[in-house]
Amino acid sequence: MHHIFRKSVMQNIRNVAIIAHVDHGKTTLVDRILESCKFFKDHEKPGELVMDNNDLEKERGITILSKNVSVKYKDTKINIIDTPGHSDFGGEVERVMNMADGVLLLVDAFEGPMPQTRFVLQKALEAGLKPVVVINKVDKENCTPDEVHEKVFDLMFALDASEEQLDFVTVYGSAKNGWMSLDWQKPTDNMFAALDAILEHVPPPIQEEGNIQMMITSLDFSKYTGRIAIGKLKRGQISVNQQVALVKRDGTVAKGKVKELFLYDGLAKIKVDVVNAGDICAISGLEGFEIGDTISDIDEPQALPSITIDEPTISMLFTINDSPFFGKEGKYVTSRHIKDRLEQELERNLAMKLKETSSADSFLVYGRGVLHLAVLIETMRREGYELQIGQPRVIIKEVDGVKCEPIEELTIDVPEHHSGKVIEFVSLRKGNMLTMEPKGDVMHLEFEIPSRGIIGLRNTLLTTTQGEAIISHRFKEFQEHKGEIPQRINGSLISMENGNAIPYSLNNLQDRGKFFVTPNQEIYEGQVVGEHSRPGDVVVNLTKAKKQSNVRSSGADEKIKLIPPQIFTLEEALEYIQADEYVEVTPDNIRLRKIHLKEHERKRARNAALT
Repeated sequence: MHHIFRKSVMQNIRNVAIIAHVDHGKTTLVDRILESCKFFKDHEKPGELVMDNNDLEKERGITILSKNVSVKYKDTKINIIDTPGHSDFGGEVERVMNMADGVLLLVDAFEGPMPQTRFVLQKALEAGLKPVVVINKVDKENCTPDEVHEKVFDLMFALDASEEQLDFVTVYGSAKNGWMSLDWQKPTDNMFAALDAILEHVPPPIQEEGNIQMMITSLDFSKYTGRIAIGKLKRGQISVNQQVALVKRDGTVAKGKVKELFLYDGLAKIKVDVVNAGDICAISGLEGFEIGDTISDIDEPQALPSITIDEPTISMLFTINDSPFFGKEGKYVTSRHIKDRLEQELERNLAMKLKETSSADSFLVYGRGVLHLAVLIETMRREGYELQIGQPRVIIKEVDGVKCEPIEELTIDVPEHHSGKVIEFVSLRKGNMLTMEPKGDVMHLEFEIPSRGIIGLRNTLLTTTQGEAIISHRFKEFQEHKGEIPQRINGSLISMENGNAIPYSLNNLQDRGKFFVTPNQEIYEGQVVGEHSRPGDVVVNLTKAKKQSNVRSSGADEKIKLIPPQIFTLEEALEYIQADEYVEVTPDNIRLRKIHLKEHERKRARNAALT
């Protein structure tokens, strides 16, 4: 009897990952599914984007950390895993695929499959998962759902999908307006079409007989119970207080005991005594595990094949803040604080690596791209850390004695009249054009370009195209080093003294270049306060007030008209700086500065570099 019961429980689970390009509406879709399954009681009116609960995600409108939720539909429990669409978070995507038995591929009905769609879909097909295609935003003007459907088929074919994978079902709808249907011309008033497709086309998890096996695919942390392991139980049954073996990546075995078990119910976790195979669960009480380890039987430990994580492509130097404004705003400022925080990040951020340097105050952090590390820096800054970041450097590998660097696929959609300019800029940076085709009134361009060339490119392109270019890129492979790439030509304006930026001085120096500081802002010697209009750095004094005389003359004090300063976001600042500059990041400010604050130190460093 017992066996029959266990089997039937199993059929009532579906594990689905939702994948799509940035901004195609994954998170909104999950929200609507939660709503339609009456997850919220009538009196609870949820806000927008229930899933993106971290401030950063809300502001940028991107999902960074994958999350789990579950809903009940027609007596079946559907575990939905929301994945990040940015390929910079590739480490996250791989882990998620490990937990799912099928994927929901979401594509925008106007844009069609985009580079990131391709990236995440490839990962899903390699994992042998069958997709259910959802073509979203069919309420947009000029959208072409049928063409997009063709394109998805072509893309899957190009990615070597199997016969079974190519035989996919397509659902059309608009997540924003809360409906899905099998025919896009016949809107409905609910999301059930998508849920039915999941029940029908995503297989239930296969329950294998035998001892317990579970891959740890994600981590959580609670200050009461310590680290929590999350993953899908592949086979067997786990109960509370059970002794288990933990098989590490390198094959060593440690022992542990399960203290608490949790299953996902809606957005919350509920405590349970037993977990059956096929379900996604969280386990507390185990020590010293990492992502990719296997929880297994204590007598016969058997490891699951570990996850391979994409290699990092860029590095940045993190160091303590040693500017004159040190410790004014932040509460965590010492190298100890920074080191502890970076080590904590390593635990859950798989694609990141940390190396100590010869100095105790600085650390080299490796990551998947500027965005990947900028998100970490931004999070640290909000937590009250002060630190300085050096210029992002691309990782150079040696393959068979040849110097190789990361190459990315760059896709740019831009209005036709700007396309010439864009091509010119990208070619300067060693970009190689692959395709060019018109899409409506937009030109769709694809390039291969070294990662070095992408750093700082976005700003230039957006300025040139008046903000109309849509840019996305993903790592492709390491190729032979492409030679020198021209850097920013204009020099920096450097402050000469500590003090406040006086409007009178700012006005007198306007012809020298553009400024990054607002009137009366506190500045210090060696801070980069603007961009010189010519090559070469120049030192300027912004703290000089006007000399007052006792003779009044008419018209001597004309109104000062200042051009508004350029204010950088964190990413822009990181991409803007030169090799001899740092970005100083504090909870309230982002400043640019020279590594050597005094002019004579800078001269000395320049001379040393020449010898």
